[in-house]
Amino acid sequence: MNLEKLRALCLELPGTTEGIKWGQDLCFMVGEKMFCVSGLEQDTFSASFKVTEEAFGALTSRPGIVPAPYLARYQWVLVEQADSLSAAEWEQYVLHAYQLVRQKLPAKVKKALNLS
Repeated sequence: MNLEKLRALCLELPGTTEGIKWGQDLCFMVGEKMFCVSGLEQDTFSASFKVTEEAFGALTSRPGIVPAPYLARYQWVLVEQADSLSAAEWEQYVLHAYQLVRQKLPAKVKKALNLS
């Protein structure tokens, strides 16, 4: 995985937008709620995304994956080494992060984004 592949993966999901936050982080959002973040000014690729409580424990026990700074309490992980996940796992976890955030959006927002 790299930033270009992550960007392509995220932007193919319905209603996804991207934006820069904190001056250096590329954030992928649905309904203005973040589901995946990657730093733009890094020597090596890394990314954070939301997971379930069960996945949080399993993923953070793997080498190269840690609780995401500032977001760990909301079950976000930081993949510090891109090869800690296979290509299929990247797709699976990013899609699931999107779904976790999307399902909590208010009905009005889902309707406005044609996500109902």
